[in-house]
Amino acid sequence: MQKLASILIFLSFLAFGNTSRDNDKVPAMFKGNFVDDYGIRYTVNDTLFMQLPRTKYHIIKWNVKDQYIVARNDDQNPGEGGLYTRIDYMQFNNMEPWKWGFCLSVYDAKTDKIAEATAKADRQNPKKGCNGFPFSRMKRKE
Repeated sequence: MQKLASILIFLSFLAFGNTSRDNDKVPAMFKGNFVDDYGIRYTVNDTLFMQLPRTKYHIIKWNVKDQYIVARNDDQNPGEGGLYTRIDYMQFNNMEPWKWGFCLSVYDAKTDKIAEATAKADRQNPKKGCNGFPFSRMKRKE
């Protein structure tokens, strides 16, 4: 029994460590203070995606390779509190001052696994690739 407990603690440490290392690889361009093309302000860091003033998504996972975030909606959010969200993102070229954009592929999943497995946004068509709508374009706001 003690051996099993030690193994579980070790595996938990590995899982936490991998998440932390994955978050360290998040490109700096996706972190900071931003405003979208609708005038909404955001703050994004390794652990939190905030749509100001009151909507918070607690980041569980950054998948930098496939360009998405899985997050748990804050319990105090105006809607869908305690549920899970997948945020797909992409970098823009030749669209100054807009550097990147995001899409809430799903914002009301019952689990993080369901949110992560939800169909991806269409990055080949950023004007309609977010469930028929455009990606929200982001520019840095200091």
